[in-house]
Amino acid sequence: MDFSEQALIALNQSFNLARLTKTEITLLYVMDQDTSNPISKLLFKSEASKEAKDKIRAKLDKLAEDTTKESGIKISTLVVKGKVYEQIVKVANRLKATFIIMGTHNKSSIKNKFIGSNTMSVLRDSPCPVITIKGKMHRQGCKNIILPLDLTKETKEKVSKAVELAKLFGSSVRIVSVLDSHDEFKVNKLKRQINQVKKFIEEKGIESTAEFVDGSNIAEGVIAYAKKVKGDLIMIMTQQETDWIDFFIGSKAQHVINLSDIPILSIKPFEKKDMSTFTPY
Repeated sequence: MDFSEQALIALNQSFNLARLTKTEITLLYVMDQDTSNPISKLLFKSEASKEAKDKIRAKLDKLAEDTTKESGIKISTLVVKGKVYEQIVKVANRLKATFIIMGTHNKSSIKNKFIGSNTMSVLRDSPCPVITIKGKMHRQGCKNIILPLDLTKETKEKVSKAVELAKLFGSSVRIVSVLDSHDEFKVNKLKRQINQVKKFIEEKGIESTAEFVDGSNIAEGVIAYAKKVKGDLIMIMTQQETDWIDFFIGSKAQHVINLSDIPILSIKPFEKKDMSTFTPY
């Protein structure tokens, strides 16, 4: 929570999720310990640091008090010093967080806008699913969960989480696959898998649809579909290259996160030793 407009939007979106999951909200402010920044250096001198921390804590406590009155949810506060993404991950581990919810900001470049490096670092190292909220306008609740699927082995994990959330929210699950190839074997295999997933979801009592869209750009195809069906949440895996390298977020996932104004739920694949906990569908 940095008191920006986007952080406050994310806080407002967190109420319903906290109620449904019977969880509390912790507002975390990180005093960015960037020693290359002269302002940050000044803040971290003992007297200035204490005064700044007291002011931040007072502001954070007031926000928590007002938000509790509005939402009826128990909200606590925490002010820490250090690198932003390191402290977010550290606190999430310590609190055994169910979710991290972040209001994200674009960093402008000449041709594109990219999500900041702090967000990407949190997504890479987070011990729990992360919801990133970039757009300004969002509906309350979650009527439609968008579930992009391909042929990666992490499908079971993503489907399991989609079912869990759909039951909480009373949502429909909209399965989508972008056909960037017309290879007959690949297309037929994908169609079989998606029909199997749709059947599995419907057997859990959840409304589900499945659609294929053509396009060479998977991220753009997923987002265009999500807008068409008025999606409220897009679910992605953030480390599709787990067999190759463990500490990079997949390029497709990055592209979706960078482009989407619809909230994104990012899930890291479980370690292979944990995969046995999933029941095949």
